[in-house]
Amino acid sequence: MATRLGLGLPQTSPYALGRDVPAVARAAEDIGYESLWVFERILYPEPATQGLYGVPGLAWPDHYRSVADPLVTLTLAAAATQTARLGTSVLVAPLHVPFQLARSLASLDAASGGRVLAGIGTGWARDEYAAAAVAPFERRGKVLDEVIDVCRAVWGPDPVAYTGELTTVVPSVVGPKPARPIPILLPANSPRALRRLVDRADGWMPVATGAEALAKQWAAVREAAAERGRVRPVLSVLRANASYTAAAYDGADRAPFQGSVAQIVEDLAAHAAVGVDEIIVELATSTRDAQELKDVAGQVFEAARAAGV
Repeated sequence: MATRLGLGLPQTSPYALGRDVPAVARAAEDIGYESLWVFERILYPEPATQGLYGVPGLAWPDHYRSVADPLVTLTLAAAATQTARLGTSVLVAPLHVPFQLARSLASLDAASGGRVLAGIGTGWARDEYAAAAVAPFERRGKVLDEVIDVCRAVWGPDPVAYTGELTTVVPSVVGPKPARPIPILLPANSPRALRRLVDRADGWMPVATGAEALAKQWAAVREAAAERGRVRPVLSVLRANASYTAAAYDGADRAPFQGSVAQIVEDLAAHAAVGVDEIIVELATSTRDAQELKDVAGQVFEAARAAGV
């Protein structure tokens, strides 16, 4: 069975949100991409008070300067498509009021006919927590747990009732309900996160850093699932942040998914061979405009399928 392929939507500048998101979403669905994806960044501190991913001195990329709201972006894509699933990779859960986030995801799933995939995580940017978080950065794991709890409750049968540290829901009717149970996808970047993934989530959402590293990570997830007695399979959705160039990148330091269409497809094939269910191809941050994004996305998809991906 071929690996499913998804495409990242154009939610950064210089794209025109209202025009380009629906156009790219429709084109991606027509090309054959089975899912459409967004990520979340809410601000760009200037000067940076923290390195990218918390790594001292690592610069934030320029495309983080303007990132459209992920759920607004997915709503635009939902209205322009029929079958493509609509995923978040990822929402920074503690930046959202749990109950409101659960309701927003449920409404989008109901409106789209059951197409939402909820990838959520804790994030890493302390300045984002200072601006918008519902609890301090140090409590991010507990907030993520409560978001999962509240989502499961709100998406479940009425009456909904829940009591947690941040959320109290008296027995209530809460609608609309999702069209089907929304899959929750989590990263697994620490032993605690791995246990949370295996015990509480439907799937795993890693970021591509090389096929060899992915194979080791995937083996660790499956080993943990077996050790903890998980019976149902773990869905796996890999995010591949591509850095597209029209000409092949010929440096010895080429990073995974950096370079031409042929090089990106070479990496797609290597990562797909590890056995993940789906790969998100993020091209929008390295193409100049919506037309180039659509063209490159089409070339990547066609070449990937020709290569057996």
